[in-house]
Amino acid sequence: MGRSAVATAAFALALVMSAASFAQYQPYAPEGVKTREIGGKLLFVDARGMTLYTFDRDSSGASVCNAQCTKIWLPLLATRAEHGRGSWSVITRKDGIKQWAYRGKPVYTFAQDKAPGDAKGDDVGPNGTHLWHVLKVL
Repeated sequence: MGRSAVATAAFALALVMSAASFAQYQPYAPEGVKTREIGGKLLFVDARGMTLYTFDRDSSGASVCNAQCTKIWLPLLATRAEHGRGSWSVITRKDGIKQWAYRGKPVYTFAQDKAPGDAKGDDVGPNGTHLWHVLKVL
């Protein structure tokens, strides 16, 4: 085998290995949070495979979804011992409970999603507003 054939074979092997590495890429996420392709988008899901969401009215590091809101939009809870890393952080809610946040935005599941892969809460809100969004991998 000549030098150019060896170089070509090495290059092809490098491409295959880098493609395999890319296909297995998993950004850091809290324990149990995974990525999943849903509707052609790469989204974050919880340990049960339920789609995760953010709320436009939340500010960075604070949740305005309290009381009745949390019966429909369930906060993704963190333990007191858990700490954020990378794009993930832990915020403290008004009631003192710890909640995961992605890029500063608190994260929730939607009570009307009944099965893994459901994303019924995407782009919903009162009076036709689009305030809730699936949590896409950025």
